Amino acid sequence: MRHAEVSPAFVHLPDLARRDLGGAVVAANDEFFAARENLVLPHPAVARTEFGHKGKEYDGWETRRRRTAGHDWAIVRLGAPGIVAGVVVDTAFFTGNFPAQASVEGAAVEGHPSVEELTRADWQPLVPLSDLAGDTTNHFPVDSDRRVTHVRLAIHPDGGVARLRVHGTVVPDPRLLDAGPLDLAALENGGQVTGVSNAHYGSPLQLIGRGLARSMGEGWENARRRGPGNDWVDVALACEGVVTLAELDTSYFLGNAPGTASLTGRTADGTEVELLPRTRLQPDTRHRFVLDGATGVTSVRLDVFPDGGMARLRLWGRPTAAGRAALGRRWFDALPDVQALEVLGTLGVDPSEAGRLVGARPLGTDVPDALRPLLGG
Repeated sequence: MRHAEVSPAFVHLPDLARRDLGGAVVAANDEFFAARENLVLPHPAVARTEFGHKGKEYDGWETRRRRTAGHDWAIVRLGAPGIVAGVVVDTAFFTGNFPAQASVEGAAVEGHPSVEELTRADWQPLVPLSDLAGDTTNHFPVDSDRRVTHVRLAIHPDGGVARLRVHGTVVPDPRLLDAGPLDLAALENGGQVTGVSNAHYGSPLQLIGRGLARSMGEGWENARRRGPGNDWVDVALACEGVVTLAELDTSYFLGNAPGTASLTGRTADGTEVELLPRTRLQPDTRHRFVLDGATGVTSVRLDVFPDGGMARLRLWGRPTAAGRAALGRRWFDALPDVQALEVLGTLGVDPSEAGRLVGARPLGTDVPDALRPLLGG
């Protein structure tokens, strides 16, 4: 029988390792029975009944029976680097062949490292060596304030894991956001869903996911409204920014698209600003609206009338000076020491001064000149 614990709060945060967010299993020491890539598939594992040349098929990652000392491992590149709040090691349908124990480590690496470079990274513990149960969603809270780009799952001694979920908060690299206009709402840029009226059929997180939806099931859809009012989603932007182009995409929503929609921004002091007045929408259409971009806002509420589904919400614009500085401070404060020193080295900061700056974190409002390039100054 499938076992499951009561889900902790961290599972409501985005899964930073999901394949559809850009996550990938870049290496594993063994995948004899089942491929490592299954670990980060977005959909839940399913039961398999067929047998192949190597034995029973499983929807997960499975290594051979170990006959020597040691343990097996897999390295996952997060689709969106961030601060990990909890990990799920799901052993769905693995009953007599699940690992006895597992641990998880995190590392932060600049650029696009090779597997060899990753093996030499500064790996830090996220989940200590812990017991696992078979056919179970094993939940492990993580107490960390450091941003990671990769995680390493170690299973002891061997066996099968269906899915690895790495829940947390996205912390984008602000240097990648300086090149031009960006989607301030995008999950991979640090946007967050902070409230929703109803998500009966589809998660609002999918509204701000990567790429285009491929079906109605990859968007946000609420239940049919039978009373007064309307449905809505609140999105905290990656940072305070000026929104100049909004995309309200109802692709694949035909008989259940909203009739109209509006966008309302909220400034840092809580003032509400109309970004898009209530406007008619069409089914199965990618709507694009140019906004006046007069005011910087920190969050946006999408209202749909009276209800209905939407595939994607894109809010293109630029950070304000204050927003960019806050984004830079948050990112630099969250870097592990080794990466923070490496970043300062690329700016030509003297090693002794770099060590002092890293040790003095978190940054205050009085920022040294050496750090201003990281804060958009």
